[in-house]
Amino acid sequence: MKQPTIHPSAFVAPNATVLGDVQIGARSSVWFGAVIRGDEAPIRIGDETSVQDNCTFHGDQGKGTTVGNRVTVGHNAVVHAATVGDDCIIGMGAIILSGATVGKNCIVGAGAVIKENDTIPDNSLVLGIPATVVRQLTDKERERIKQNAHVYVDLAQTYSV
Repeated sequence: MKQPTIHPSAFVAPNATVLGDVQIGARSSVWFGAVIRGDEAPIRIGDETSVQDNCTFHGDQGKGTTVGNRVTVGHNAVVHAATVGDDCIIGMGAIILSGATVGKNCIVGAGAVIKENDTIPDNSLVLGIPATVVRQLTDKERERIKQNAHVYVDLAQTYSV
């Protein structure tokens, strides 16, 4: 099994599990209890991305998981063999299933379930089970996503000292 590649500026909590073909980018953070399993397929996490407590990332028989830059993945979320674009917030307890793609600048609401192979367009607010696009994000909301990412970059640095 391949070994993870974790950027030296990234923070991985001591009880997080990161194994297999995993790459974690600069200033990213993987918080307590998170599980990132690159045993079946590659997992790629961009720069300044926060994978919060008890999240699960996994692939599916050769279908990897890719999460872009400046993404905040809320507590207990699951990203399974899916792609998340840059500058997104994935709400607490959200589930993104195999083959799904979330565009850039999106907010996926807490508890939402994005079905297999669904495609969420850029700049979308997505809510519900199954998840549906309710509207496009405002400029202010898109800016808030980036600000949110930087909050976790700063917080992770306090743990890395």
